[in-house]
Amino acid sequence: MKSFLEFSLINIGDTHLKVYTIFIIISIFFITKLLLTIIKNALGQKRLFSRLDEGTAYAIFKIIKYIVWLIAIGFFLESIGVKITLLIAGSAALLVGVGLGLQQTFNDIISGIILLSERSIKLGDILEIDGDVIKVQVIGLRTSKGLNRDEITVIIPNSLITTNKVINWSHQSKKTRFRINIGVSYESDIEQVIQVLESSIHEHSAINNKNLIEARLVDFGSSSINFQVLFFTENIFEIERIKSDIRRIIHAKLKKNNITIPFPQMDIHIDKQDKEFKHTKIINA
Repeated sequence: MKSFLEFSLINIGDTHLKVYTIFIIISIFFITKLLLTIIKNALGQKRLFSRLDEGTAYAIFKIIKYIVWLIAIGFFLESIGVKITLLIAGSAALLVGVGLGLQQTFNDIISGIILLSERSIKLGDILEIDGDVIKVQVIGLRTSKGLNRDEITVIIPNSLITTNKVINWSHQSKKTRFRINIGVSYESDIEQVIQVLESSIHEHSAINNKNLIEARLVDFGSSSINFQVLFFTENIFEIERIKSDIRRIIHAKLKKNNITIPFPQMDIHIDKQDKEFKHTKIINA
């Protein structure tokens, strides 16, 4: 058995890959996987970590996972006779060249570490990036993945999140306030319009804190009296569908109450004497 374990499979200079080395590498791999599984299960137990939400636990696990695998790779190399310190020192010049070539990749990796450690963005957060609304599904070391409202997976370099302006709709609270704008005819009764708008919002099932629904008169436009109705909802990701439903309810209620939504209008007044004067002036010229 001893001779079998010490049998050399590959010989490269002073480095000998023996059978027991393979067993050590396999053991390190499975021990690492087992350790990460135990850590993941421990973080997932709310009774032990009641203060950690899903996103925070995910971020902590990702950081631990990268550190543990980095240590495991070090053990892999040491087990086959590769000295880590000598390897790093011997490849310093090469690493500089690779670093310059992969500068953006390293920038994304550092950004990923910042996102995981800072926890400003977590799993399930609703982000608005470059005009696209995305629900975060995975925060990786180099890139993050999210699902947009068209059910398309979007892969985002982490540096784009850390260096650009990003709106996190769900960072402070699960509920977010939204608004719908509408204009009605000047002949409409203002109090009746406000009552119709607020009652329309009350009818939708996705609205939270219905006592905070508020309709406001915001401006006197050129063709209409402009109103704004505000409401809270937790269903941030599907807000456009919710707004569409509410607009349909508002339109039906306005029509039922004989309140019109006017077309843009412009009144043109022509002064007959002024027209004749200009005409005469042009002829004389």
